[in-house]
Amino acid sequence: MVSVTLAPSGQVVEANEGETLLSVILKAIPTFLHKCGGEAKCGSCHISLLEGRKGVSKTTKEENARLDEIVGVGSKSRLACQSKVLGTENIKVEILTV
Repeated sequence: MVSVTLAPSGQVVEANEGETLLSVILKAIPTFLHKCGGEAKCGSCHISLLEGRKGVSKTTKEENARLDEIVGVGSKSRLACQSKVLGTENIKVEILTV
């Protein structure tokens, strides 16, 4: 089990290997926006991965395609629904919308 810190609140949530960052975030913020139900079709769960890049799965072609369509995407951008916890290191994400 690893810790996921949510910025800017500083809230810490425990995460299991294989769990998506979306499901981890929803434990702490039930109102977190995710319109397509985790299918990488809308981009509403766009987050910034601040720490622990090696602690989450690699970006897929589908995720990259969706990120290319979102305004404000940077090098640390990920879709929470597509980012799976690997359980190798703690993670810190910035919540961009609530």
